[in-house]
Amino acid sequence: MGDKPPGFRGSQSWIGCVEASLCLDHFGGPQGRLCHVPRGAGLHGELERLHSHFAGGGGPVMVGGDADAQSKALLGVCLGPGTEAYVLVLDPHCWGAPKNPSELQAAGWVGWQEVSTAFDPHSFYNLCMTSCNSEEQNRALD
Repeated sequence: MGDKPPGFRGSQSWIGCVEASLCLDHFGGPQGRLCHVPRGAGLHGELERLHSHFAGGGGPVMVGGDADAQSKALLGVCLGPGTEAYVLVLDPHCWGAPKNPSELQAAGWVGWQEVSTAFDPHSFYNLCMTSCNSEEQNRALD
């Protein structure tokens, strides 16, 4: 796409959420809407937006951070009583077809994680929220 130096192609380097959003747009995939969260502790303030995203039919949310270099894909949000909140996290490095859904969970590829422990409170995060119905979903998120 021309946004990386020539040596990037064929390298082992990773792209982040911003580049993933650019790729989705460039290759005609679902729209990727970016949300920057300056500190992981601020993710509590984005839970309603994430809940609306999924409730409105939004797809997986790609997550990338700086101090927290562990990639994540969010598949859902569960808001509990008080400040209790969980996210359904998929490790994007998961590959292959599992024999059954519980195999993914047993192997640690997917599972519910409490928001306060799933994210580094000092790391920034970029969220790339994917949606196929971009017009309708953008109104729900605004």
